[in-house]
Amino acid sequence: MWTHLERQRGGIGLRGPGETEIETDRRIIRDKIALLKEQLKKIDKQMSTQRKNRGKMVRVALVGYTNVGKSTIMNLLSKSDVFAENKLFATLDTTVRKVVIGNLPFLLSDTVGFIRKLPHDLVESFKSTLDEVRESDLLLHVVDISHPGFEEQIKVVDETLKELNSGGKPMIIVFNKIDSFTYSVKDEDDLTPVLKENYSLDDLKKTWMASDKNHKTVFISAKRKENVDEFQELLYNEVKKIHITRYPYNDFLFSKSI
Repeated sequence: MWTHLERQRGGIGLRGPGETEIETDRRIIRDKIALLKEQLKKIDKQMSTQRKNRGKMVRVALVGYTNVGKSTIMNLLSKSDVFAENKLFATLDTTVRKVVIGNLPFLLSDTVGFIRKLPHDLVESFKSTLDEVRESDLLLHVVDISHPGFEEQIKVVDETLKELNSGGKPMIIVFNKIDSFTYSVKDEDDLTPVLKENYSLDDLKKTWMASDKNHKTVFISAKRKENVDEFQELLYNEVKKIHITRYPYNDFLFSKSI
């Protein structure tokens, strides 16, 4: 009996001497993998050329665990219609948009959501989106503050950034989905220890998250557009710092602010 792949290739006559059906299938699959790898190399080369030709603009990359709202923030800032869905790897390619806040234009990249122990065989597939992270000037680390394991997700992303040699880049931590944040209120006469689930959003804002000396932080809801003005002002100021240092004589940046 011919396999489906053999029928696609024109029948059993394509087999080599003594080649079994399984060996034929494996050979065909290896050929397809090799072809896809060549195509990925061409895409990576094109993306690299595009990045070099983007002119004098600061590059900002959205990073974070999967399903934290990066694409929603991308839509919000760029007013574009980037695919955003509650699914693993909803953003598989690198989406780059020109964003202007006040008088300051910059490039914003949406990237694939990180997960714990990203399989090595997937890393090559995501090379273009990971290169956007490596070559960015500023990272927007988006965190789902409503997720019960958000602190662990932060660690996963930080570890991944270190593996990409991008751990030391300037960063804004964007605590997203404040509209979905919930907590359990303790009774006044409850003398048991205060647990993580007993902290309110205001309590969390007084912890390390809002006073990290290494990174600026902001709490927003991209979906409900809550606290977006503070987020945009913070982003503007951080991009402007980088821009003035790198392109001091650029003619489109004036003293005007947002």
